[in-house]
Amino acid sequence: MDYARQKLKEEKVFKDPVHRYIHVKDQVIWDLIGTKEFQRLRRIKQLGTTYLTFHGAEHSRFNHSLGVYEIIRRIVDDVFDGRPEWNEDERLLSLCAALLHDLGHGPFSHSFEKVFHLDHEEFTQEIILGNTEINKVLSKIHKSFPKKVAEVIAKTYENKLVVSLISSQIDADRMDYLQRDAYFTGVSYGHFDMERILRVMRPREDQAVIKYSGMHAVEDYIMSRYQMYWQIYFHPVTRSAEVILTKILHRAKDLYKTGYKFKQDPIHFYSLFEEKVTLEDYLKLDEAVILFYFQIWQEEEDPILKDLSERFMNRNLFKYAEFDPAKEYKKHSELEALFKKAGIDPEYYLVVDSSSDLPYDFYRPGEEEERLPIHLLMKNNELRELSRESAVVDAISGKRRTDHKLYYPADLLMDDSTKRATKKQIRTILEL
Repeated sequence: MDYARQKLKEEKVFKDPVHRYIHVKDQVIWDLIGTKEFQRLRRIKQLGTTYLTFHGAEHSRFNHSLGVYEIIRRIVDDVFDGRPEWNEDERLLSLCAALLHDLGHGPFSHSFEKVFHLDHEEFTQEIILGNTEINKVLSKIHKSFPKKVAEVIAKTYENKLVVSLISSQIDADRMDYLQRDAYFTGVSYGHFDMERILRVMRPREDQAVIKYSGMHAVEDYIMSRYQMYWQIYFHPVTRSAEVILTKILHRAKDLYKTGYKFKQDPIHFYSLFEEKVTLEDYLKLDEAVILFYFQIWQEEEDPILKDLSERFMNRNLFKYAEFDPAKEYKKHSELEALFKKAGIDPEYYLVVDSSSDLPYDFYRPGEEEERLPIHLLMKNNELRELSRESAVVDAISGKRRTDHKLYYPADLLMDDSTKRATKKQIRTILEL
């Protein structure tokens, strides 16, 4: 029997706190879930350092990937099935791309990528196209099939409707992570009526559109996303943990480059420090490996690496103050000089961190095409851009909100056993 159409003898079901059940009927999907590259996602947290703020946020990329797959399965098997605009031949491709879209995420993804100049989407494509178990499964469908899956994830696949289901301003990825992250952090912001959105979603040539009657459910979804970004994803305590995590990685990299002798060779980091990361090296990395090194770096001779590792492992995080870089750059320069005078390295202990989000935007010529707007399908079959019909969405369309914080170690500044006068000056400026 054709592998692409092969079904399991009995449907497999994953119990899920968000979608209740995740259904797997296709042999291909079951085989992909069983690969070592997909199982690795169990060891990568979905929300990085957020568990240090919201203790329930221990869920993984594995959970989320299954959730995105389930939403797409419901769309293509229930909502789009039989509609003339939907090509049934794209069903399996959509399911595979949904399941594998986050395959290339590394440990503490975004912080990790910034320090070592990596791109998880590039690694996702490498895993799909490389010498991997994932590639072997996909190639059994057809030798060109892995390339198609990689193109959907890279947003270059010719069928833009398939791409929009996984990557757009209202896609299965966002619909899963908003609800899943809200559930595991214990907040109510991320909840919206996904059932309603799926019921009123319709396929069109370039993207999925929403029937006008479902506009209020979409408004709710966009406001949920807005709230989740500011209350959860950009939470200042989480950002503090990310700042420390980033500085640990920077410090270890700088020490390696100066020939520092670590008590235990950080062999898993060598290719990262030298920025020559192979796919094989990358797939060996997960959060257990990173935390192992942070654990042993608490015993290192270097005082900065030791202190930062202790802070991260024991949740002794930096405090923060509101900061406006445009107006307070002189204050920052003054603080840098005082930190140096106090014997506290500002490179690692005085950090400006910025968060920025654009909750919804309509497409503007010359800007990134990912801003393809959400379209409403009117009763006369005309398509109308969402913000033209919704006063709620219009109020926040195209409005980027940015927030800046200044992070510092309050405990070191309160310790008057050394450099008492200088620390007092710093405390005055920071209003401690």
